[in-house]
Amino acid sequence: MTYALRVFFVGGLTSYRALFGWLSPSILLTTLFATPIFQILLFAYIGRTAKLENDEFYVIGNAIQYVSIPCVFGMVQMISGERYAQTLAFVLVTPAGRLPLFLGRAFPVVLNGAAVAVVSFGVAALLLDVGVRPSSLPSLLAVAVLASFSCTGFGLVLAGIGLRVRETSVMNNIVFGLLLIFTGSNVRLDRLPDWMQAIGGSMPLTHAITAGREVADGASLADVTGLLAWEAALGAVYMLAGYAFLIFMETQSRRRATLEIS
Repeated sequence: MTYALRVFFVGGLTSYRALFGWLSPSILLTTLFATPIFQILLFAYIGRTAKLENDEFYVIGNAIQYVSIPCVFGMVQMISGERYAQTLAFVLVTPAGRLPLFLGRAFPVVLNGAAVAVVSFGVAALLLDVGVRPSSLPSLLAVAVLASFSCTGFGLVLAGIGLRVRETSVMNNIVFGLLLIFTGSNVRLDRLPDWMQAIGGSMPLTHAITAGREVADGASLADVTGLLAWEAALGAVYMLAGYAFLIFMETQSRRRATLEIS
């Protein structure tokens, strides 16, 4: 158990540090914290001009939706980056259990995603003068963590695909766009076509965004238990599916000698 915990925490932290170690602080902070604020401002002013929704609607929706950048991009890059650097074989040849090895890499990504949501929400709320009751802030933090967890599980599934495809950046950007459209971050779900609502309901972040808006309007966590339960269930399913998919892709890559072919 002690060995597994060391692999989970130390291995995950080391992999996370390696992921961002080559970036200068200015690039890292701009990508993770400045960009989501500009995205929020963009949609908020579009909403004002078109007289659609209030600023709170866009602040909550985009702050939670933007966790997809650290969660999807970070999770995929942790795996495909090892492959690109030709160090993946050395990681997989170790006797470390695959469960703490892969899920340990997901843990710091979850915290990173929640931090992005919290900072972007806080700054954008100040800039747009969005008032949220202080008593709702702990509940919003819990929603952000849960959203980050479910999106990281989704990223783990995409990381398995990253073991086979040659280049993952295009895939990641397409997924980011899909999450922006289908999760209701800028358009209410009930205004989308039925088929888009069905797809959005099975994607991460959708239920968390809805729950976050209700909490910001004064609802308690108990009032949004159903939404949070759906988000947690989706996150767990994606996380387990991603883990199983990584094991499958690892086995196939060993058989076909394609583990580090890019």
